[in-house]
Amino acid sequence: MSDSRAALRYAKAILDLAVENKATDALEKDMQAIVGTISGSNELRKMLASPVIKGSAKKEALLAIFKGSHLITEEAISLLVANKRVGMLNEVALKYIILNEKLKGQDVAYVTTAVPLTADLEKKVLVQVAKLTGNKASIENNIDESIIGGFVLRVGDLQYDASIANKLSNLKREFTNSL
Repeated sequence: MSDSRAALRYAKAILDLAVENKATDALEKDMQAIVGTISGSNELRKMLASPVIKGSAKKEALLAIFKGSHLITEEAISLLVANKRVGMLNEVALKYIILNEKLKGQDVAYVTTAVPLTADLEKKVLVQVAKLTGNKASIENNIDESIIGGFVLRVGDLQYDASIANKLSNLKREFTNSL
């Protein structure tokens, strides 16, 4: 089973538990904190991926970092450590956020650009995403200078890559194939 499918299963189970305990919003805040913390810390990502560091040490570190989180979040971290899947904590958190937004009738549109989006562009993207999905959406803008220009839009399972880097890659592939 791929990690993505496993992450989705964990996220669904966590969401079911959160709905049962009426704690979906509290857990969404926790999951956003997890995603933000892991994304912002190269050391934490390395620690989670390291096969040398024991699971108990990872669990202790994560529970200390996310102290004050909801009990369900702490139990989810413990479960991932026990099942030797703690390396996919970030992916589980992302999947939870997406599932919870869908439950609320909203989507999260992940827009990767080389420079930050302006407020005017954000509004235009939101209108287009609403037309595409039929749901309201919120925008998560990620900055990645390696795409050179353009954008990459991801909403749920849909992805549209209009980046300059992608176009250059496609052009290179066409030249290589025509030789």
